[in-house]
Formats: sequence, structure tokens, C-alpha cells
Amino acid sequence: MGGLTQALRSAQSGLLVNQQTLNVVANNIANVNSEGYSRKIVNTESQVIAGVGAGIRISEITRRVDEGLLKSIRIELAELNKLTVQDNFFARTQDLFGAPGENSSLAHLVENFTSALELLAVSPDKSLEQAEVVRRAQDVIFKLQDMSETIQELRLQADVAIANIVTEMNKIVAKIDQLNDDIISNGSVGRDVTDLKDQRDQQIDRLSELVDIRFFFRSDGDVVVFTSGGRTLVDTIPPKITHTAAASVSATITHDEGDFAGIFVGTIEDRNDITNELRGGQLKGLVDLRDDILANMQSQLDEFAAEMRDAFNQIHNRGVSFPGAQSYTGTRIFVRPTEQTIKLDPTGSSDDVTIALFDGNGNQTASTTLNTIMTGAGLSSRGSSNDWTISATATQLQTWLRANGAANATVAVSTTGKLDINLNTQAVNLSFRDETATANGSTLQDAVIAFDANGDGVTDETVNGFSNFFGFNDFFVDNLAENIHESNVLVSTFTASASTLTFRDSTGTLTGSPLAVAAGTSLKDLATLITNSVTDVTATVVSDGSGVRLRIAHDKGSSMTVTQAGADTFLTDINLHVADVRVAETLTVRADIASTPGKLSTGVVLFDADRGAAGEYFMSVGENSVIDALAEAFSASNQFDTAGGLATVKTTFAEFAGNIVSENARLAETNESDIDRQRSLTESLQFKSDSTRGVNLDEELSDLIVFEQAFVAAARVISVIQRMFDALERVI
Repeated sequence: MGGLTQALRSAQSGLLVNQQTLNVVANNIANVNSEGYSRKIVNTESQVIAGVGAGIRISEITRRVDEGLLKSIRIELAELNKLTVQDNFFARTQDLFGAPGENSSLAHLVENFTSALELLAVSPDKSLEQAEVVRRAQDVIFKLQDMSETIQELRLQADVAIANIVTEMNKIVAKIDQLNDDIISNGSVGRDVTDLKDQRDQQIDRLSELVDIRFFFRSDGDVVVFTSGGRTLVDTIPPKITHTAAASVSATITHDEGDFAGIFVGTIEDRNDITNELRGGQLKGLVDLRDDILANMQSQLDEFAAEMRDAFNQIHNRGVSFPGAQSYTGTRIFVRPTEQTIKLDPTGSSDDVTIALFDGNGNQTASTTLNTIMTGAGLSSRGSSNDWTISATATQLQTWLRANGAANATVAVSTTGKLDINLNTQAVNLSFRDETATANGSTLQDAVIAFDANGDGVTDETVNGFSNFFGFNDFFVDNLAENIHESNVLVSTFTASASTLTFRDSTGTLTGSPLAVAAGTSLKDLATLITNSVTDVTATVVSDGSGVRLRIAHDKGSSMTVTQAGADTFLTDINLHVADVRVAETLTVRADIASTPGKLSTGVVLFDADRGAAGEYFMSVGENSVIDALAEAFSASNQFDTAGGLATVKTTFAEFAGNIVSENARLAETNESDIDRQRSLTESLQFKSDSTRGVNLDEELSDLIVFEQAFVAAARVISVIQRMFDALERVI
């Protein structure tokens, strides 16, 4: 009797195990097309009771997956998604930048501008050609503004996308954590957890698309997920991931300067910011776009705009529209005009600036020189002392104008720090002419102006051209405060030479200044030193292309100066200057020229030795030397500094604009090529994984037949035993 009972139980175990196995096979077949489903396999073992075989039992149900291959796939998925998330952004910039030969490209617009200058040089008195120069200049400006606005819009979109991804990551992390708990709790009581593991794999797969991750399994089935930088995302208690998107973005907004919020894992503090640790995934792609790729494009545009502004304005300031101007508004900002000084040609001590008044026909009514009126007021001769303050220069110029036909003239530094000249009469017109000597009719040449920005007796900047120094007759203006200063692009390992830096604004020397800088100080340490030591000033090291810039900003947006002691060379070595950042998005044609193109400078003040007793200055409506020089300058090579990954180069403006367009096209093409290569690799790995974990219908149907027969056989055994029990009962 006991043998029959044991046989019945063995047959019953076979029936139940095969029934469960058939259920697993049926489930495999049903999910043959289910994404993320892995083939389930029933693992069985002999059941032994008291040393005697007692049938069969299910040891566990497992998944047929290659965990090593999954790790490789997730690493490659992170790289693929880093590239693909950038694809749409590159498509936008491609549409914006265009191809070099397209009529709407920046390069083509610059060529049109140059052609307009050449036409005006032939007919400098023609209003149509004057208007065409202004129109073509505005075409270039509008293109720069449009490109800048779109770049900043894309940076904002990238930052918003980062915030959205962080939100999704928190949901995924919470889901993985919950699945971990479910797997542990169900697995501990022997329940099948393979479907739960499939669900967890799908969540991990998605997480790997968003950020570069690594993971490992504990013995209880729990998975621990962390970034490749070592930040734990999933463990016993997963940390919260946070990022607050910016409300708006401009060229001065950077993560290096703390303007963009970090991506924090855990508490919101600098040590938990993973922004600079990312190596793959959509997060890395978006961060690269926001902080590097798009920022570099903006840097290239700013470099182009600044060089165009400076090159054009220097030549444009040599002349003035016929027959001179009745007012000038400078563009240079003076923070302490009563202390800041200029010297005229401090090395050669021969340059001078003719100051001339003309009637409506361009005939001279009065003339003098800058050195003459300054020495006549008891001040030093040119280049010999530091008593030519900006205020003193303005006072003596006003005195002379009032004594020579402009009785109500005013010359003063405005509340914005700019030197303004107003004749307040229509009877005369004012012009400046730089010359190599004081004598009337001396050779026309830009005068050298040495500027002492902090009044310490040391020249801080040398500028060619008196009118150019003040910005009296600028064509391109940006109307920006001089509140941000930055270096040229430097290698990240650059160290400072010993120097003493002075920071000043309209209130005077800032607290903590002068600041001593030790030799060998790194740029990062220098930025920290300046920020911690000088009131209202923040310094940072910002990325630009393959290098970095030292950027120094006034916290209140006030214009300021940054100078060094007399023998120091540090600021000269790094070429610290008023930052060009933002120029492309703010540059405009001066308002009065835009509305009245006839105010465009075409020629210079001329001298005729046969006029009057000893010769006189005059102006001619047909004089074209300025506009001719401008046309030549825009056709010739100009020096462009390293910016946004473009190396220092000497080339024409049109060619540099073409370089910007070509660089963007190269980046887009490279990204597309990398996507194709990475997608091919990822799909190859995915195919191998799917071949392993996927359901093969032929195998399942074969198993179905085997287990069906086993089930039938077990049932047949039970039926036989049942008849045997019936026979025994009848015997008894």
C-alpha cells in the first residue's frame, strides 16, 4: 500500500510540474512579441524523501539572459542617446547658419556689405549708396542677432529638457526601488520573480538612455544602480535628483559661473552636483549642448561681431560726415573722469589732434590742436605728465569751442560715464583730425592715446586715434556697460605671474583692492581669490572651446576697471579686456546713422596750403578716403583671436564668417556620422542579446510537445494507480 501511495505522489508531482512547465511555455509563446520579455525556463530537480526518490519538483524559474551583454548594451545606449539627443539641435543650427554659398548665410551678407562699401567709395556723396551701406550693415547685424537669439533659445530648451529628464529619472529610480522590494519579498517565499526582473530590466534600460550608469546585483536579487562617476541612484533609500530649469538664458549665463542650477543627487550642495561628472546619456548630450557646443557657437559670433565693430569704428572715427557734426556722444565709459588721465603720444611726443570748426559749406572758421589748448591752460605738454584728466580735457575743449563760435557749447562726462559734446548751434560744425605733428597740415595719421585707467601714473591701455579712443564717431555700437572683463582663451594650466591688481568703479577703489597675486597662482585659485577678497566682484574660469577664459564681473552691473601695477605683465599676458560676450546680440548701427545714412563718414578733414594766409582746413563732400579705407579693410585680412574652438587666424571678415558656418556644418555632420556608427554597434549588440533572451517559437513548440507528452504520461500513471487502488478495495 505504501509503495502505491509513494508512486501516486511521484506521478502527481510529475503532473503538477509539467502542468506548470506547460504554463510557462504558453506564456513564452504569448509574449513572443512583447518588448523587454525574456524567455523563461523551468529548472527541475529530483525530489528525495528519506533517501528515496519521491518524484520531481521545480527548483526555480529562470530567465535566459546574458547579463554581461546587457551591461555592454547599456553603456552603448548611453553613448547613442548622448548623440541622438543633439541631432534635433544641430538640425536647427544648420537651418539657422545655412551653407556658405546661400544668400541668407552670414558669409554672403558680409560680402554684400563689403560690396556696398566699395560702391560708396566710388560715389561717396550719393545718398542711395550711403543708405545701401547702412542697409547691408543692418542685414549683418540682424543675422547676428537672430543667430544669437536662436542659440540662447536652444540653450534654454536644453536646460528645460535636462529638468524634464531629471523628473523622469526620479520616477524610474522609484520604480526600480519598488521592483527591488517586490523581487526580494516574492523571492523569499519561492514565488516566480522573473517577470518582475523583466520589468526592472526595462526600467534600467531606460535609465541607461538618460544617464551613464553601472550596476551590480546582491545575493537576494536586489540591484544597486550608480552613475559611472560613482553617484548612487538606487539602493536601500534612493536619493532625490534635482535640477531647476533657468527662466531665461543669455550669452553671459553659464554653469561655470553658477548661473545654471546644478544636477544634484541628494542634498542640494556643490559636492553633490554631477553636471561635470556625466559621461553619457541624454543628460550628457544636453549638458554638452548647453555649456559647450552652443556656447562655443556664441563665442565665435561674439568674436566676429567685436572684431567687425572695432575694425570698422577705428577707420570710421578718422573722419566725419560733411561738413562735420554738431554733437558727439562717446561710447567709452569713464568710471572716475576726474582721476583717469590720457597722454598724447607718450613715446614720440609729436602726435597732435587738430580741432576744427567749419561752416555749412565745409570752410574752416576756426582751428587749434589738442596740445595747444591743454598747454595754453597751464597743463603739461603732450606725453610728459599725468595732468590731462578726462574732465580737464573736456573743460579745455569746451572753453575753446565757446570762444570760437559755439558760445553755448557743452563738453562733459554724462551720468553714464561717456564724454558728450554739444555745440548747441547750427552755425558751425566740429571735426577732429589726427596728425603726426602740431603744425597745420601735418601728415594725417592716428594719434597714439595712452590711457591711465586708475590714475596711478601707469599706462593701462594704448589706443590709436583720438576720436576712436572716446568713440565719438562709432558706426557700430553695443550700448553695453563695461561691467564684465575677460581674458583671451588660455590653456587650463595657465598660471599667473606675480602682480598687484586694482579694481575700481564710480565709487572709487573697491574694498580688498589692490590685491596681491602670487606667482604660480592657477586661474581657478585666482578667481577664488578675487571673488573672496574684492567687494562686489566675482571672478570665474569659464570654458571656451578647448581652453578657458578668466572672466571678472561686477556684481551690481556697474562699469569698472581692472588694472595692474607698473612693472606687472599678467593682465597684458592674458590680454584682459572688456568682454566681447553679448556683443553679437546687442550690436547695432548707431541710431542717428541708421535714421540718417548721410551721417556716415566717407572722408577726412583736408588741408589746403593755398587757402588763407598760411593754409586752412576744409571739408569736401566728395572726399572718399575713409570709405575707401573701410572697403579695403573689409576686403583685406583681419586678425581674429581664438574663440569657440576656432583657432587664431588672419583672414577676411567674409572668410571668417564662412569658417563659422563651416564649423557648424562639420559638427552636425560629425554628429550624424557618430550616430550611424553608434547605432550600428548598439543594434548589433541588441540583436545578440535578443537572440539569447528572445522567444524561439520552434523551440517552444518542441518543448510544448515534450511536456504535453510528459503530462499525459504522468496522468496515465495516476490512472493506472487509481485502478490498482480500486482493485485492492474490491479484494478487501
